[in-house]
Amino acid sequence: MKKAFAINGGAGRVLCALPALEYYKNNIDKDVVIIAEAWPELFLLSPTLRNNVYHVAHKNLFEQKLKDREIECPEPYRLNAYFNQKANLIQAFDKIINNLESVPSSKPINLELGKAEQVYGYNLVNQVKAQLGKEKCVVVQPFGSGVKLEGNFVFDTTGRSFELNDTIKLVTDLSKNYAVILMLPFKVPTDKDIPAAIPENIDLVKWAGIIKACDYFLGCDSVGQHFAHALDKPTTVVIGSTFPENISYPDNKNFTIIDNGKVTRTYTPIRLTHDIDAERTNEDSMILSADTYTKIIKSVENKLGVSKAKKDFTTNVKPINTQTQSMPNFAKKPTSLIEDVIAKEA
Repeated sequence: MKKAFAINGGAGRVLCALPALEYYKNNIDKDVVIIAEAWPELFLLSPTLRNNVYHVAHKNLFEQKLKDREIECPEPYRLNAYFNQKANLIQAFDKIINNLESVPSSKPINLELGKAEQVYGYNLVNQVKAQLGKEKCVVVQPFGSGVKLEGNFVFDTTGRSFELNDTIKLVTDLSKNYAVILMLPFKVPTDKDIPAAIPENIDLVKWAGIIKACDYFLGCDSVGQHFAHALDKPTTVVIGSTFPENISYPDNKNFTIIDNGKVTRTYTPIRLTHDIDAERTNEDSMILSADTYTKIIKSVENKLGVSKAKKDFTTNVKPINTQTQSMPNFAKKPTSLIEDVIAKEA
C-alpha cells in the first residue's frame, strides 16, 4: 500500500526531512503525500516536493489523499542510531522513511530560494552594511526554539541558546568589524544599546534569503545553521546540551563547531522520556568561558579578516525598515537576471 508521511516538529527537523522525502519521491512513489503539520512554507523551497505537500488543514485531505494510504510519522529521536550518535537528523529521517538497513551517507539539503526572498535578503544585507559602514555582514542567531521570555528574563532550560549577556557582548565585539544582523524570535528586554540591525516580523523563508546574502553565520542549535549548511555559508555553531553528531554538520568544511557542552552534558531523550534530571544537568551548557568566547570571535575573524569601514558611504542612509524597504535599481531589471546582477554587484 502507498504511504503518506506526516512531518512535524521544529523548522530544522523539517529541513532535515527534505532529502529523504525527495529520494522517496524520485525512487519509490512519485505521488507520495506529505502532510505538513509544521512549517509548510519550508517545503516550498524544495521544487521536487512542493506539489506533493498538503497543509494539515487542507480541505478534504483525508478523503481525497489519505484514506487509501498507510500514514507514517517518522520520528528520528526514536531511532537507536540517532540517540547513540551514529546518525544525524538527515540520516535518521532517511533510514526511517526509505526503510534502510544501515545508516546512509548524509544527503545534501537542496533549497531553491525564490526571486522575492533572494532580492529581499540581498537588499537588506546591503542596506545594513551601508547603514553601519562595514564591508562584511554577520548574521547571528543566539536563541534556539527552547528560549523563553518571561518579564525581563530571557532563558532556555534546554541548554541550547546563548545566554543574553553573552549574546550582547558577542554582538558588541563583532560590530567593531562587521555589520551584524540579529535573528531573534522576540524583542530583547534590555536597556543596553545593541549595535546591530534587528529586523522584526520576518518569516523563515526571508531569513533564508538574508543568510544566503550575508558573509558569515553564527548560531546555536537552531534552524539558522541548517539554512547555512544548505546554502554553503561559512558558519560557527556553538553547541551546548545536544550532540554535534546529531544536530549539526562536523563534516562540513565551512563549519566551525564549538562544542561548549562536551564535558558536562548528558543525552536528553527528547520524545522518548521526560528526563528532568538530564534537563537540569544540561541547562547551563551554553554559558561561555573566556577561552570559548575568544574562540568564537577568532573563528569569525579568521574567515572574514578584520573589516574596514568604507570611506564613500553616504551619511544620509535612511533607517532600516524591513517592511517598506526600497529596492535598488537592479531589482527593476527582468527577474531572470537576479543572480547575474547579484554576482556583478557583490
